Amino acid sequence: MSRAPLLICGFILVAAAAGGGGYWFAISRAAQADPPAMPGQDASDKKILYWYDPMVPQQHFDKPGKSPFMDMQLVPKHADEAGGEGTVSIDPRVAQNLGVRTAAATTGSVERRIEAVGSVAWNERAVFVVQARSGGFVEKLYARAPLDPVAKSQPLVELLVPDWAAAQAEYLLLQRGGKDSGLGEAARNRLQLLGMSEEQIGLLEKTGKPQTRITLYAPINGVIAELGVREGMTVMSGAMLFRLVDLSSVWVNAEVPEAQVAWLRPGTAVEARVPSFPGQVFRGRVSAILPEVNAATRTLRARVELANPGGRLKPGMFATLAFAQGAGAKALLVPSEAVIRTGERSVVIVAESEGKFRPHEVELGVESGGKSEIRKGLSEGDKVVVSGQFLIDSEANLRATGTRMEGAEMSKATAPKTHHAVGEIVHLGASELLIKHGAIPSAGMGAMAPNSANGAVKNGQ
Repeated sequence: MSRAPLLICGFILVAAAAGGGGYWFAISRAAQADPPAMPGQDASDKKILYWYDPMVPQQHFDKPGKSPFMDMQLVPKHADEAGGEGTVSIDPRVAQNLGVRTAAATTGSVERRIEAVGSVAWNERAVFVVQARSGGFVEKLYARAPLDPVAKSQPLVELLVPDWAAAQAEYLLLQRGGKDSGLGEAARNRLQLLGMSEEQIGLLEKTGKPQTRITLYAPINGVIAELGVREGMTVMSGAMLFRLVDLSSVWVNAEVPEAQVAWLRPGTAVEARVPSFPGQVFRGRVSAILPEVNAATRTLRARVELANPGGRLKPGMFATLAFAQGAGAKALLVPSEAVIRTGERSVVIVAESEGKFRPHEVELGVESGGKSEIRKGLSEGDKVVVSGQFLIDSEANLRATGTRMEGAEMSKATAPKTHHAVGEIVHLGASELLIKHGAIPSAGMGAMAPNSANGAVKNGQ
């Protein structure tokens, strides 16, 4: 019993042949295939990274087989081939000529050693102000110039205070009358408010003679930081006459990088050195971390208080500071010179086998003593490039850009197109399907029919 050919009219999706010679579509279960290989390894015992279609290399597959894009077997990608995107291969002799040096990423503790520079300044907590508590006239000035040293109890200035005369006369009158002790106490308090000391009031009570002159004395050993009075001047009540500073201790305002400020605490021990006294160490502690970042230098100011024996440290001196050392937690470390900072990310160049180099983006931690902590992106033992890495990084970026552009163009070129045609199923078997179709103008193809003998396609009428 014979079956008439089954005629089906409709739209059939036909792939355009690259060579343009003809069209055929067949599925055969008897097709020969390459002998299977163990996953991740082929017959040559080479490690396979993935499989890919050479016409669409940007698409990776985890097992061998036929390409879904072309009628061809997938090709393995071996680990020893030139690596993927961004990998650079350099001949060892060329690398040596370029001065490429590497160092291994090692596990260690970040040394918490902070060094900074700063300048010596007055200790503002050791400032004393001498002022006039009553209006008067400067009759004699003993300390005449700013920055002059003064000793404790040294006379500074003698003032004539006319307001004292009437107040003292009133107090003496009440003392002699002895009628109202309350008024006498009020008059005595008035003398204190006008600036008379207990010693001066006691002398007034003893001698019974009003005093109109007062001598002011230095309350500390130090220097005159500011002089606000001259001989012959009239001064008002509350006027600042002298600003004295005790030099037994000074401040050093140190500029500390903001990345290292987290290690500092008030009370941290500090050693300071100044060029004026080579070999001498001045010791002190951090008294405060000022809450302001210098936008130009990206540093914070640490206020260090130093002992100043003999007053050797002078305001304005340059000082080098070394803060107390301490070992941090264990971390993966690489030389800081190996890190390439682009502003948006941090990259190191990892040296792989046989002269291959690949850039790795990493996450950085703290940096100290020429070492940078790597929190993510590397493993212990990885070799990073510490010299010549900028040349390799530039080449890797160029190659990666070229690969992406080439992949995009190839993807556009190899994307399958579809055409519409009217065809007839000539034979439908268990292992094959034969079709003849009319002309396909959109693909530039004429009508075609399979050869009944062997299934080959030939031009039809």
